[in-house]
Amino acid sequence: MTSFMVYDLIFLVVFAIFVAVFLYTRKHNLKRDGLLFLYRTSWGIKLINYLGNKYRKTLKVLSYVSIATGYLLMVGIFYVIYTIVKVYLFNPSLVRAIKIPPILPLVPYLPQMFKLDFLPPFYFTYWIVILAVIAITHEMAHGIFAVYNKIKVKTTGFGFFPFFLPVFLAAFVELDEKKMAKKSEFKQMAILSAGTFANVLTAILFFGVLWIFFTTAFVPSGVMFDSYATSAIAISGISSVNGINVNLPRVDNSSVSYEDVIKLTNSDGLNRIGVGSKSYLITKEALEKQNGTMGVIGVYDSAPAIKANLSSVILEINGIKVDSINKLAEELSKYSPGTKVMIKTKTKEGSDLREIILEEHPEKSGTSWLGIGFFGQKKVGVVGSLVQKMSSFREQGVYYEPKFDGISIFVYNLLWWVILISLSVALMNMLPVGIFDGGRFFYLTVLSITKNEKIAKKAFAFSTYFFLFILLLLMLFWAISFIR
Repeated sequence: MTSFMVYDLIFLVVFAIFVAVFLYTRKHNLKRDGLLFLYRTSWGIKLINYLGNKYRKTLKVLSYVSIATGYLLMVGIFYVIYTIVKVYLFNPSLVRAIKIPPILPLVPYLPQMFKLDFLPPFYFTYWIVILAVIAITHEMAHGIFAVYNKIKVKTTGFGFFPFFLPVFLAAFVELDEKKMAKKSEFKQMAILSAGTFANVLTAILFFGVLWIFFTTAFVPSGVMFDSYATSAIAISGISSVNGINVNLPRVDNSSVSYEDVIKLTNSDGLNRIGVGSKSYLITKEALEKQNGTMGVIGVYDSAPAIKANLSSVILEINGIKVDSINKLAEELSKYSPGTKVMIKTKTKEGSDLREIILEEHPEKSGTSWLGIGFFGQKKVGVVGSLVQKMSSFREQGVYYEPKFDGISIFVYNLLWWVILISLSVALMNMLPVGIFDGGRFFYLTVLSITKNEKIAKKAFAFSTYFFLFILLLLMLFWAISFIR
């Protein structure tokens, strides 16, 4: 079966050719404006005028909601940047693992290029659909609130970056800026925050769509674990490595060191670590990553799952379907340690059935166990927390089988990206920097408080340069993290 990536690349080429021909045949409407080529039209102006005049009472109330949302998003982007700065300053190993620089737009195939397994694939098809949904709703919201405040929408259209013409584009509405500047701070702020408010509403709407789609297109079919059972052990307590005694009497009475252990490990497969009567497992790669961990290392428990290299999705135990963690625990409780069971797992090729001998739980005498863990189910960090909330309708540790093969996963990932990017655009656009709506929004806030235009302009300039400095600083620490 041909990979979807092939069809996606063909679509990218066809789309680029179509846009190039379209712009060439209508080049009289294409004008250069700074870094962009703008294609001006009158598309959607009638609808914008209709909505802006028809629902005046509703828009009056929503003006307050929109401004409040703008402030919440501004606080949110402050917190996001603060969190990112902490990571780049104090966790360079995580920065190296993620690889992506802090200043990089989300372009097609980015997760695939950087092998970001915690994100779904991002295709050009997704990108163009999401761009249309987010950009059009964002700009239409600006226009609708402008019309409500008696400001004319002069043109609408699309913008194209010259270096990426004709694929990379954006939407815009052109307002009567002179008339807008004469409006009160409140009205201007309502118009400026309307776009991000629309992005938030888009995210909420598509979250509902995602929840409904997921419940109809997926069915719980197994238990998905993300790690084998682990323990933390003191290096000084290690007695053997791969059967070789390392705890022999020493002339200088020193204890076992990290170097002693690493010398006896093999690069291929699992290494057996003995601590008294107990046995643990670890790969050399995992051990090397823990160099300098103050005398304590994390190891795998010598349990049935890791010794059998059990696949991460368990479907059945002795022919009984397990579709939740509780169901898995219930089935395992039926068997005593030492019992042989047939476990069916999902693999890339389909499924695998293998015989496994259950062992006794190290902390619960007489109880059998497999030795699997769900340590990564709780996401950490800003993106991780957002992903966790976006997947809140999914039961933890459950594998869901798509009812419609690749279609279910394709649509689910598309909806997932719409939500994530809608919220990301809403947050970034309220950054108090000149090029974003948040820049002018911040300026108007200071102006309304101080009633002093000079102070407001200085605050606006300081905010812009400060955050640009922070971004440059992040880029510097990103580069340094690969040198250390």
